[in-house]
Amino acid sequence: MSTAADVPLWRLYALRAFYLLITGGMGLQMWPVILSHPLTKPLMSGVADSLLGALALLTLLGVRYPLAMLPLMLFEMTWKAAWLLAFALPLWSAHQRDADTAETVKACLMAVAIPFIIPWPYVFAHYVKAPGDRWK
Repeated sequence: MSTAADVPLWRLYALRAFYLLITGGMGLQMWPVILSHPLTKPLMSGVADSLLGALALLTLLGVRYPLAMLPLMLFEMTWKAAWLLAFALPLWSAHQRDADTAETVKACLMAVAIPFIIPWPYVFAHYVKAPGDRWK
């Protein structure tokens, strides 16, 4: 079973750097919106802002505990891939992209680095092969 000691130090620092990038980039963008927004903001827009703000805040824990917070990286990679494939790609194929879509695509494409910094043997050992927690 892959352990924390098996994860190279450079990968831990790469994870920490990416957690900081998310904290800074997304946090500086989302928290001002969360703390000061119009009451007329659409419901799902507020939900998305809050979710991304919470993600940015939780990534601070990833700086200290990069392996324990790997599910955040998996979530970040998964939601961005889902959005790119299910929303951006059809818009691009239909030639209906606009400035907002292009900006979101640019932000989502930063997640391309995530699969290269995730210690996959550790992920498989701890989240796929390891027995789950007891049910009773």
